[in-house]
Formats: sequence, structure tokens, C-alpha cells
Amino acid sequence: MPHLHLSLQHGDDLILKRMKRRHERADALRLVETVRRARPDTAFGADLIAGFPTESEAAFESSVRLVEEADIAFLHVFPFSPRPGTPAARMPQLPRAEIKARAERLRTAGAAALNRHLGDRVGRSLEVLVETAGVGRAEDFTEVRLTGGAPGELRRLRAVSHDGRRLLAGL
Repeated sequence: MPHLHLSLQHGDDLILKRMKRRHERADALRLVETVRRARPDTAFGADLIAGFPTESEAAFESSVRLVEEADIAFLHVFPFSPRPGTPAARMPQLPRAEIKARAERLRTAGAAALNRHLGDRVGRSLEVLVETAGVGRAEDFTEVRLTGGAPGELRRLRAVSHDGRRLLAGL
């Protein structure tokens, strides 16, 4: 299935280092490029944290830009919340209002990326796995609203439009 979900966490190398991640921003972009060269129809999802301690506006903007540069279609955004006893809990914290605002800005970037992804798929023929009445998933994990079909059934459908959250499909 041409879908990969990446645990990126952030788009800034200094913040990634402070998170004790073993990758850098360039590694993530290189992976996406390599996969897309082999399988251009691959859709990517990712987890990103907003408001990690010491995150500057420039560091945060690196995460926002990463969504577009990597063409991440499915974004999971988490506002940072300290866990007692962790190194991050002992770091200088950002104000909660700033963390919430940054998470919302990342979600907005994610919604725009999903909108681009859906728009690119309109008009295409899709193999859709029916999950529940009226809802299925395309091979690349894109949610599809459809008519008919029983859970577990595979259907060949054409994406006719989208509503910003899912594709709308017909026969």
C-alpha cells in the first residue's frame, strides 16, 4: 500500500536533538524523496509536536515548512505537554497559549496539505476498501465517502470531488 506514516516530531534540527531523535530534517526529506522516486503515488502521514520547550518562532516555522516540502497529506499535531520526570519537563517551557496557537497553525498547514492531496486525486480511479457503510480507504489511506458496498469489500471507484476531509467517489 503506498502510504507511510512517519514519526517526524519536528522540522528543526536543534529541537530534534533536544528531543533526542536520531534523525535530522534532511534525513526525513531524503527518505520522502527516495520513496517517491520508487513509488510516486505514495502518500505520507506524520506526527509533529508544537511548542516543545525552547522552540523559537524560526524553529516552529521549520515544522510548518516541512509539511509542504515533504508533501505530508495526513498530519497528526500534538501540542507539547510536559511529562513529570522527563528532561523536557525541566527545560524552559513556552506559555500554554503559545503552544495551543502553534498547534492550531500546524493543523491549518495540515488541512491545506490534505486539501492539495485530495485535489490531486480527483478524477482518478481508486481501489477502495469499504470500512463501514458509506466510508472506505483508498490504497494510499485517503478516506473515501461512497455509496453501497459491504465492510471488507474492495471496490473500483472514481474520485469525483472532495469536501476538504475526504474524497467523494462514484462508480
